[in-house]
Amino acid sequence: MTNDEIISTLDDLIETSKDGEYGFNTCAEDVKDMQLKKIFTAAAQRCAEGATELQEQVRRLGGDPDKHSSVAGTLHRAWVDIKAAITGKDEQGVLEECERGEDVAKKTYEKAIAKGLPDDIRSIVQRQYQGVVENHDRVRDLRNRYRQAN
Repeated sequence: MTNDEIISTLDDLIETSKDGEYGFNTCAEDVKDMQLKKIFTAAAQRCAEGATELQEQVRRLGGDPDKHSSVAGTLHRAWVDIKAAITGKDEQGVLEECERGEDVAKKTYEKAIAKGLPDDIRSIVQRQYQGVVENHDRVRDLRNRYRQAN
């Protein structure tokens, strides 16, 4: 991979992480359950930390990290807001949309890992991917609990 390809891949992951941060914060605002608020807020913080770590790598490679979120992320956030308004901020509905967002994040990280990144960067991306999977699985399990309760 060229340096520009590596930076471009990292920029995509930065966008994904920032979208996740915003999405989890939006979900935290849209639920009443305090446990869910805490879970979403903590996930947003992990996403923010991941974005910062990737931005550092882009700078190290001589790039200027893109600070704009992706179109897909913007659409995801808008959908979270609409879904929450439609469902009256129903926890299950918010969890379902949150899981959908994490599905997108997983795919983005999987594509990056498959690209043949340098070992040091691949290690960071792989570790962050594990965090994305943990977020996804936590949200899925919570969604399933809410589904069974209703």
